[in-house]
Parts: sequence; C-alpha cells; structure tokens
Amino acid sequence: MTPEPDLPLSTFASTRFEALPNPRGGTVRPAEIALADAQHAFDARHDTASALLRAVLAFREAGWLSAQRFADTLVLMSPLVVNDGADNAALRASFGAALQDFRHAVSRHNLREQSCSPTLFTHYTSLNRELATRIPGSNVSFEDFALAGRPIAPSTMRPMPAAQLSHLRACYEQALLPALRRANGHDADDPEANAHVQAAFDVLDACLAQLAGDYPYDFWRLARACARALRATGNANGLADARRFYARCNLALADHAHGLLLAPRSLVRVALALLWRDYALFGAAAEDADEVELLHDYGLTVGWHVVGTQASEVLWEAATDEAGSAAAHDPQTRSLGALSVNANAYEDFLQTADVAIASLADYAQRADQPEKADASAALQAGDAAYRLGAAASALGLGHVALLADALGLAWRRRAHAEVNTSAVREASIVEPPDAGALHRAALALQAMLHKIAAGLPPTDGSAALAALTRVIERGAR
Repeated sequence: MTPEPDLPLSTFASTRFEALPNPRGGTVRPAEIALADAQHAFDARHDTASALLRAVLAFREAGWLSAQRFADTLVLMSPLVVNDGADNAALRASFGAALQDFRHAVSRHNLREQSCSPTLFTHYTSLNRELATRIPGSNVSFEDFALAGRPIAPSTMRPMPAAQLSHLRACYEQALLPALRRANGHDADDPEANAHVQAAFDVLDACLAQLAGDYPYDFWRLARACARALRATGNANGLADARRFYARCNLALADHAHGLLLAPRSLVRVALALLWRDYALFGAAAEDADEVELLHDYGLTVGWHVVGTQASEVLWEAATDEAGSAAAHDPQTRSLGALSVNANAYEDFLQTADVAIASLADYAQRADQPEKADASAALQAGDAAYRLGAAASALGLGHVALLADALGLAWRRRAHAEVNTSAVREASIVEPPDAGALHRAALALQAMLHKIAAGLPPTDGSAALAALTRVIERGAR
C-alpha cells in the first residue's frame, strides 16, 4: 500500500518487522490520521493524549484489540512526555520510538502481527515498566498482549501412578538445574557449555513426552509442543523463553504430583501465546501440521507459508507485493464504520462468509439432536468457523474474527468430547460446550455478517463472545 503524504511511513525502520504486511487488509483510517496527529503533537512538544484517544476509539470500533491496548498505553504515557527536560529525554525517546513503530505496524494491516510482534511487545513492556513506577498494577505479559479477548480452553493433566510421577519429577528437576544455571552465564558462546544445555533440554523434553497423554486438551501435550517450538528458533530470546517455560512447567509438575488434574490457566495462556507467536508471524510449512492442528484445538489459526528454497521465498514475497500493488491502485473501497476495505476483497469475504455461515447453521441444528452426534461433523463446523475467522482477520474485521475463532474453538471441544475414547474419559472433568451456546453464537455471527453485507459496521459482538467464553472456560464438573 502506497503511503499517503500525511503518513510518511518511509521514515520508519521497516526492517524491525519481519512478517509480511497484509496488502488487501482493511484500513482504520481515523486511527491512522489520529496517530499522525499524535506524532505531529509529540514532535512539537504538545500533548498527544487527545489524538491518541481518537485512535483508541477507532481501534475499538474496528475490533483491533491489540492495537487498542497498545494505544491505551500510549495514552497513559502521554502526560509524562510533554516536558522536555534533560531528565525526561530517555522517556521521550522511548515514547517516540514506540509511537513510530506502532504507526508502521498499523499501516501493515496484519492483525496477527499486531498481536504477536516482538517489536511492539518490547515497546509495550518498556512503556508499562515506566508506568509501573507511577501506577500500581501496570505489569504486563506477552500472553496478555497476544491473546487479548480470546477464550482459553481448560487444559487437563491425566491421572498417573504416583511412583511414575515421582520418578519423572525427579528426572525433570535434575535436568532443569544445569539448564537454569547457564541462563545468564558468561560461557553462552562456549560450544561445550551449549552442548550441555541442549542435552539438559533433551532430557526435559523426554520427560514432557512421557507426561503427555492422547487427549487433545492434555496440558503436557501442549507444553511439549511449546518447548519444541521455542528451541527451534535457535536464537537467544527463544532459548531464554524456553528456560523460563521449563521452570514454570516444573511448578505445574509439582501440582500434578499432588493430584491436581486441571492445569493452571495462566500457564496454559503462556504456552499458547509462545507456541502461536512465530507461526502467526511467519506462517506454517507442511512439516508444522501437528502444531497447527494443536493451535486449532485451542482456537488459534495461522497462515500456510511453504518455503522450500530461497527462490520460492522470493516468488512468495513477489506475489504479496503484486497483490499489494493491485489493492493500492484499486480506487474502489467500502466503508464499514471506522474500517475501509478494498471492494474486491470485500466481495470475496462475503462469498466466504455466506458458505461458512450456512454450514455453521446446519451443524448447529444437528448438534441439538444427540442421536445425530458426529465428531467429524463437529470438526467440519470448527473448520468452517476458522475459515470465516481467518477471512475476517485478513479483511480487518477484528470483532468478527474473534467471535468466529471462539466458535471454532467451541466446536473443536465438542468434537473431541464426542470421541468416546479412554483419553477423553480420563479428561472428562471439563464439560464440552452445549448445542444452545453454539447456535446462539452462530446467530450472533450471522447478524454481524448481515450488517457487513449491507455496508454497515458490525456490532462488536462482545455479549455473544462473553457468553461463548463462559461455556468454553467453565471448570470441572
């Protein structure tokens, strides 16, 4: 998308964002204008709060929740950076860099990137760390930023013999200690030291594999996939995240050994956010199918990016650039409240939505008849909801995407509950969503889509999402 004159995006350090932009994504034009006004006010040493508040309202209307959360933080920081004293120079520099990178991220129209961008989260934590010195309770975590507004399915730990758990816990703790001791060591570049760390990680992964069950919502299954993904990054940040994650899993293992069968929700959120991060940013290849399926079980979707050679990477990026150029030169747009969308992308979305909502209505009617319970049909319903959610996210319809993904998660839980295996019976302490909740959520989605088809902004869907979240997250029977 070609930057407009009042948005000098060419000045941004675009190399800080490694994921590709979404060339056909919708634009929250009022927010972009408000952020440009905030930039001008900041450069002129004026108050930026009023402009940033306009951006917050526009993001909220469009359903860009992570962007709204980031802008909220900028609003809270704005009174602190008006003064230009020497003691305020570092704070102004931090705020200015955050505002500049945030504007650039917003211009890329990639909602998954806005949720999972390490660059944005680094700014977000830096700003909140400064706020914490003045406002209690300003501490944040990556999962709070990445999973904003998303329901979290309960995750269980299967019953195991006490002797087996005790043995695994001892092995785990024995391998964890040397890994943690080297977390901040001076020998990080020592090949021998790194080999010892990797060997310790291998033992930890082997313990997680023995703990994991076959149930799709088994926590140790999720933990094993998360740890594997963190190690696969191969960079220092990934290994640091892996160490922290292994340490937190040790606490969950202690709970498991004491008979707890429901995994701590906070740790489930951590595992999901870390597992989702790189796939959300860079897409998944064919060999990542198992991890993608696991993310689907928890209501998270990714794009497919199959890159076998450098040449295929160049072709993929060229196709993206071509799509962006076509979108930029198409003068026809549709306004859906704060969101402006490309006319062709809008028509494509409506076709996808018509097919998906018809399938969801059909599946919901069948779900109300217990004698026709069918796990494969429930999985198909979940996939239909995810297709709708992915299409809505690509267009920039944040509220629709969030509710559709939550409905896909609800259908997934119901599908797995209808597979009467020993793994399901072991983990049946959590109720699956009922047919009525699925039907009501589908109706709410349908109402939102009807407004979009009429060229009107959809409702935020918060009431329907809250009701669906309650039935997804409810605890033990």
